[in-house]
Amino acid sequence: MISPQQRRKARGRAVEFLFGLKFTRYDWRECVVEFFDTFATKPAVQEYAESLIVGVKTRTAELDKHIDASLQNWTPDRVGRIERNVLRIALFEMIYGDNVPVKVAINEAIEVAKSYGSDDSPGFVNAVLDRLKDRELEPCEANEYPDQPEVSEDTQEQEEVVEAAEVDTDTSVENSD
Repeated sequence: MISPQQRRKARGRAVEFLFGLKFTRYDWRECVVEFFDTFATKPAVQEYAESLIVGVKTRTAELDKHIDASLQNWTPDRVGRIERNVLRIALFEMIYGDNVPVKVAINEAIEVAKSYGSDDSPGFVNAVLDRLKDRELEPCEANEYPDQPEVSEDTQEQEEVVEAAEVDTDTSVENSD
């Protein structure tokens, strides 16, 4: 069983990872492995952080829709990256979290916002989550392939050329025996 302190650490790791994704073009699934290889984390913390990351990444559109609908006097583009990811994690726990009471998810989000956000972040996170807790939020199925970039024709052509070259190389090796 994971302790409350380990869950808080996991939430922090998840925020760090999700925030950092905005600065890379790599697939998030590959980045998770590298992230935890780089930042040593206890197995229980890593497991919970990964569950939060996967949950948020596979339900980002749903979570953002709820968050954006709960903003008052704010436009979605004004929400900072840290705050948005703290909100996503908390909302994911509120809807899908096993053994995480709504009040705990909100309190933990406020604490994470204090650690990673600006001075105004905890109040903002609290206000948005307070509005969300009063809504009936239904779970939905996860998007199996979230955030897949659209492939341009140029990229497709480059991939076909690389694949053709790999086939030629394989054939050349086979014929040299």
